[in-house]
Amino acid sequence: MHTSSDKPIRKIVIVGGGTAGWMSAAPLALKLGNSCEIVLVESPEIGTVGVGEATLPTIRYYNLALGLDAVEFVQKTQATFKLGIEFKDWGHVGNRFFHGFGDFGPSIENRSAYVYWLRLAREFKDIPSYEEWSVASAMARKNRFVPPFGDTPGPTNAYSYAFHFDAGLYAAFLRDYAMQRGVKRVEGKISAVEQHPDTGFITAVKLDDGRRVDGDLFIDCSGFRGLLIEGVYQAGYDDWSAMLPCNSAQAVPCAKAAKLTPYTTSTAQAAGWTWRIPLQHRTGNGHVYCDAFTGDEEAGRVLLAGLDGPALDAPRQLRFTTGRRRKSWIKNCVAIGLSSGFLEPLESTSINIIENAIGWLIQYFPDRDCRPELSAEFNRIVSQRYEFVRDFIILHYKLTDRDDSEFWRYCKHMPIPDTLRQQIDMFRENGQVVIYDPQGFNASSHFSILMGLGVVPKRYDPLVDLMDLRQMQLHFAKLRESITQAVGAMPDHADYIARHVAAPPMPPMAQ
Repeated sequence: MHTSSDKPIRKIVIVGGGTAGWMSAAPLALKLGNSCEIVLVESPEIGTVGVGEATLPTIRYYNLALGLDAVEFVQKTQATFKLGIEFKDWGHVGNRFFHGFGDFGPSIENRSAYVYWLRLAREFKDIPSYEEWSVASAMARKNRFVPPFGDTPGPTNAYSYAFHFDAGLYAAFLRDYAMQRGVKRVEGKISAVEQHPDTGFITAVKLDDGRRVDGDLFIDCSGFRGLLIEGVYQAGYDDWSAMLPCNSAQAVPCAKAAKLTPYTTSTAQAAGWTWRIPLQHRTGNGHVYCDAFTGDEEAGRVLLAGLDGPALDAPRQLRFTTGRRRKSWIKNCVAIGLSSGFLEPLESTSINIIENAIGWLIQYFPDRDCRPELSAEFNRIVSQRYEFVRDFIILHYKLTDRDDSEFWRYCKHMPIPDTLRQQIDMFRENGQVVIYDPQGFNASSHFSILMGLGVVPKRYDPLVDLMDLRQMQLHFAKLRESITQAVGAMPDHADYIARHVAAPPMPPMAQ
């Protein structure tokens, strides 16, 4: 009888560095220890995409699993805190709403609080916005931040948070972590890939100086080009451009803003949207757009016109095709990061998808046979995660009343997946949020986007009528008052950073 221990993986080769490469190397080094050699091959000639990243709260659990020191992480990456995303001009020009990390008050009789707010809004025309009951939204509006605290559930801990950080500094931070735990870094450019003549498994990569790096398992973190997963195995690509038409981006850092906001800002433009990500040492900015509806020169002008301060560099041009590989794991090759797919950064999902992929690889870790059952399950859940995130992002574009540009008119009438259509119809008719992905964006997130874009349900949950209206009013009034008091006592975001996690000044050239 054979067991999986008969053929343990002895050597892993990670092709490509950057955020995906080092995020893959670090947990594998921690998990496998001395039982497996890990080599990461990267070329200084090939740049990484990261220019400044906004994340989701799950990044905290990734860092925690590695045992990273929380203060050191913030300082080494010039990080700031993120309570959510402020959306401007989405849905219609002049619109503003906030997607916060948290709910709208504790659930009532096992139903989300926003369901009860829908009834109050129907009964009382002057009721404050649902955002008034989101602690994260209230904190963001006043630029306050402190990590959740207290053991008793209440406004001081009814929210979550993520980070903004410099992606290049984060990759370097994880590189140091991984190399301290035995990961070997090889510098060089891959010129050829060797395969076993019978199995088709990759056996080695050859560098352009003649060196050869062999291995049992190869992780493709080579970015958009997918050097192994596409270059060797022709995995195929599902192109989602018809539903997510943006295919270009320009990114540029600018001088640090006067006000250090604890949130990402996304502002809709005539042919896409611009982002603003505040870091301790500078602000990251970008313009995501569709080049069928605007030219690169005009896109750059829009980007530079919206900066808080002087640009620190020339805008960097990126091209992409939104979609995903049909398979992310073929034989003994696993694609992680941009090599497995790309969804624009509107909801800060790129790093989250990397976290998930490396977690699932560890969960379904193979021996040298790389049994197809393992890769089939990995491919199923990775593909599904891409689809769920895709639908959530399409939602932002589809539900628009903007008709001021050809781009927005296209988005309003473009085809969307049946799954998303069902979610929109259910909410519009009944006020119910359908969740297909329990590990992804929750009901409060969907409620924020749907309501923010102007979808007001025609009906609400009839069981809400069983609660006395006056009692409901008092509950929400007390909750709002307690949120106001709690947030009022919190420190300013910039003050909190200066007092607890301020990073040392960066050299001018490193900014």
